[in-house]
Amino acid sequence: MSRILPAAAALIGAVALTLGTGAASAERAVSIPAALQDAPKTPGLQTAILAGGCFWGMEAVFEHIKGVRDVTSGYAGGSADTASYEQVSTETTGHAEAIRVIYDPAQVSYATLLRVYFSVAHNPTELNRQGPDSGPSYRSAIFPQNAVQKSVAAAYISQLGKTGAFGGPIVTRIEGGKFYPAEDYHQNFFARNPNHPYIMRFDKPKLAAFKLAFAPIAR
Repeated sequence: MSRILPAAAALIGAVALTLGTGAASAERAVSIPAALQDAPKTPGLQTAILAGGCFWGMEAVFEHIKGVRDVTSGYAGGSADTASYEQVSTETTGHAEAIRVIYDPAQVSYATLLRVYFSVAHNPTELNRQGPDSGPSYRSAIFPQNAVQKSVAAAYISQLGKTGAFGGPIVTRIEGGKFYPAEDYHQNFFARNPNHPYIMRFDKPKLAAFKLAFAPIAR
């Protein structure tokens, strides 16, 4: 996994230092419409599971959405016995790096989470990769937790595909499978390692783009 190789990290760090504070302008949110279909505002907390490349940046973006109570980095799509960073890194387990989002539907809807996911949290046109990271564990995938979420996700993918907003086909898959939390050192990685070369180069610009494009729901 390229984000932690020492040589790659050193190179990324040099690029980040060269870009300086201007790095935040390197990414922008894609302008997309809100979903025409949404899940009902049922009482109690709900869960969304989303995969879109390195879970460090995904976690950081969703932690800054009003109404989101908790975000956990982990693995989805494979079995429990292969849900570890070392094994997922072999790209043979069927797992995707994913996040589990616990949210209050009275404050933020499932469709709004999907809008952030497609607009700025990752690039839904990249097949089995995101940015510098490649392999099926970095695939774009949604893991609906019920039939309503599955319907909303499928309808939104179809809706966005017709807009041509991304300049290419959306490759996001809708999958089944359980979620398994990642190792402790991956949790809240962005907040605990703000000067990590990968965070500086790829995730800080992403979070800045989110806050600019989604200011009303950002915290």
